[in-house]
Amino acid sequence: MAEAMRKVPVSVYIPVLNEADKIEAALQSVAWADEIVLIDTGCTDATVEIARRYTDRIVPHRFIGFGELRNFGIDQCRHDWIISLDADERCTAALGEEIAALLAGNPDCDAWFIPRRNWFMGRWIRHGDWYPDYCQPKLFRKRAMRYRSEDLVHEGWDVHGKIGYLKHDVLHFSFQNLSQVLRKIDSYSELGADKLAAQGKSHGIGKAFWRGLWAFVRIYILKRGFLDGAAGFVIALSNFQGTFYRHAKHAWMREGWQQPPERE
Repeated sequence: MAEAMRKVPVSVYIPVLNEADKIEAALQSVAWADEIVLIDTGCTDATVEIARRYTDRIVPHRFIGFGELRNFGIDQCRHDWIISLDADERCTAALGEEIAALLAGNPDCDAWFIPRRNWFMGRWIRHGDWYPDYCQPKLFRKRAMRYRSEDLVHEGWDVHGKIGYLKHDVLHFSFQNLSQVLRKIDSYSELGADKLAAQGKSHGIGKAFWRGLWAFVRIYILKRGFLDGAAGFVIALSNFQGTFYRHAKHAWMREGWQQPPERE
């Protein structure tokens, strides 16, 4: 099977920034792909050195925003069919076989969602926003998919054509500890606040609280995150924090609270 899959004309692009502890497993999981493109946004660790064992298609690119970055990745790919993979994701053998069979035939869609199964706090997450976690189409024709380049984070996308759903999962290992969760909340809320400001959205701490509370209720109760035990609670709480701080940082920017007044 592995020998047959190497002949599948598909490109995989992976954007990276200091992913030395994750990148090899990601690359091994798609070693059957005809082309792997690594988009280096400024790695200073061993990520690029490790990647050279698997591909010579390593392209440097300055990070501006996630939407622009992903469009750049698409443009570097040589094949008509593309797989978008992050360094903390793994293509399962079953998914690889499903993709190979799909592309060997005549696909009736131009883009495909792939269910993403997240590992967190010692368990696979099965509820909330984290499963099946169809964040964006991950297999698509090059000409059919574009990201909204103005989006700094949580990038929007547009597909020109029909969208389908694959059966098998891509595995996602996003966090090794809670400190990484907190760092992501901080960095993504910063980018999210910039996005809100660029869109001219209204602001206020009250709005930040209610938006955060709704995020918690939606994930933990309405989408049954409580069925994932303690992990489900932490996920819902982190979504409250991320949403709250995104809107609170936006309010801080708009109100100009950085400096005290010249006079009391």
